[in-house]
Amino acid sequence: MGLFSNQFSNVVEWNESREGVLFYKWQNQEIKKGSKLIIRPGQDAIFMYNGVVEGIFEDEGSYDIESDIIPFLTTLKSFKFGFNTPLRAEVLFINTKEVLVKWGTKNALNLPAQGLPGGMPIRAFGTFNCKIADHAVVIDKLAGIRQMYTVEDVKERIIASLDQLLMSWIAKEGRDMFNLQMDARNIAKGIESDLDMDMRKIGIAITEFTIESFSYPEEVKKMQEKAAAQSMVGDMNKYTQMAAADGMSKGRAGGGLASDMVNVQMGMAIGQQMVNQMNQNQNSGMQGAAQNAGNSAAPKFCPNCGTPSNGMKFCGNCGNQLF
Repeated sequence: MGLFSNQFSNVVEWNESREGVLFYKWQNQEIKKGSKLIIRPGQDAIFMYNGVVEGIFEDEGSYDIESDIIPFLTTLKSFKFGFNTPLRAEVLFINTKEVLVKWGTKNALNLPAQGLPGGMPIRAFGTFNCKIADHAVVIDKLAGIRQMYTVEDVKERIIASLDQLLMSWIAKEGRDMFNLQMDARNIAKGIESDLDMDMRKIGIAITEFTIESFSYPEEVKKMQEKAAAQSMVGDMNKYTQMAAADGMSKGRAGGGLASDMVNVQMGMAIGQQMVNQMNQNQNSGMQGAAQNAGNSAAPKFCPNCGTPSNGMKFCGNCGNQLF
């Protein structure tokens, strides 16, 4: 008899062959004598009997169900296996890991914008992280009617309410419709809070929500690029400084527009220094000539006889040359 006692034994496990599954219900409800339970990293196993939770096992490893599991079950702790008496129970495997999901708006959101009667059509893209937060709520709300629950199910539920949440949080505080990326973090935090509150009703937590980008119509993008170009041309001094700084940071001359701008500025500075030097020399020469002219002025009296000179080059009394 011992040779055949374990011939119908099985392994209760979830190999997670499909990605993005948040929980999986083991399909074979008959657990035979000698069966093993395998819990992999990132999994919890929940034994259920007649729809009631009998025990939750969280530590990874391989367990003999008869000796390691049944003694810890609530109502089945005295269950005795027989050759024809398998244990009819359900095992629900829970994925305890956080799962990253990409999202995007299905249709463009027409947000109110000044000067645009039909609104500004905007799309948004990003990611969110989710995980199972409450085993009991998941069992009560989902596991009773679902064989498994995936991130696609979560995404479908989130996308259904995301348009209204985006419109609501974008409209707050009078945000600039043409520069939403600047407030993307604040908008995402608000949406994350609302989504988490809603998803916890079915036992799932939204641990992070991010907006990677807002997408505008091509016409709006072209207008923004044109406005940016006009702004740059209108402030050439600032553009020149930025180009010069960029060229110096690269540590090389003649390396494109930035280096050319540096060379131009250096040439202008040297030229200005030369002009200043020439002006300084010219001014010095004029001051020297004036000083020499002042020094050679005629004396008021003749140094020989003392007769007043009256501005004459020669003394009118003795004929002495005065200067």
